[in-house]
Amino acid sequence: MKKAVLALVLIGAIAAYFAFDLGQYLSLENFKASQAEIVAAKDANPALYIAGFFLLYVAVTGLSIPGAAIMSLVAGALFGVVLGTIIVSFASTMGATLAFLSSRYLLRDWVQGKFGERLRAVDDGLEKDGAFYLFTLRLIPVFPFFVINLLMGLTRIKTGTFFWVSQIGMLPATIVFVNAGTQISRIESTAGLLSPTLIASFVALAFFPWAARGIVAIVKRSRG
Repeated sequence: MKKAVLALVLIGAIAAYFAFDLGQYLSLENFKASQAEIVAAKDANPALYIAGFFLLYVAVTGLSIPGAAIMSLVAGALFGVVLGTIIVSFASTMGATLAFLSSRYLLRDWVQGKFGERLRAVDDGLEKDGAFYLFTLRLIPVFPFFVINLLMGLTRIKTGTFFWVSQIGMLPATIVFVNAGTQISRIESTAGLLSPTLIASFVALAFFPWAARGIVAIVKRSRG
């Protein structure tokens, strides 16, 4: 019964988002058109705006609806690089964890019954290399974050591990987007923010822990 109620609440919230076209309020064009008024209101009551922005970001990522990338840019425009990065980093991780827990609570049993043997193999791999695997996925921006949240909820990875690895793994992309947001008037879309060179850098960074782990294993074997 509790699962059914939670599922209805989530479905209702997502349906309302699309039915009332709430995405227009999370668009780059909408913010740029109202930027002066928003900044003035934020300056008049910064604590309220920080809290409201934080909660909205958690809701957007927790419900896995579009808008997180735009909100990261807006955070840079409103709060600057340092404060904006702190807000987005923690809000995105909290929202991701809520999506992760929702997926686990609502879908895990069904997926386990449907794909038990195959899911067990994935679980075994994550039991051994879960943190490294998740860290790799988080650092490579070509993998949608909301998909990672939902899929990880179907595994046995610990919630605490999911949280701290996501916090660290999403930080580089967060800094890129928040920093870009400080020049939001020059940005027409989010498409050009992640250049091939930048993505390649993220990929190299993602595989560094695996390389380091392999080197340590080789050294141990040679000494043994």
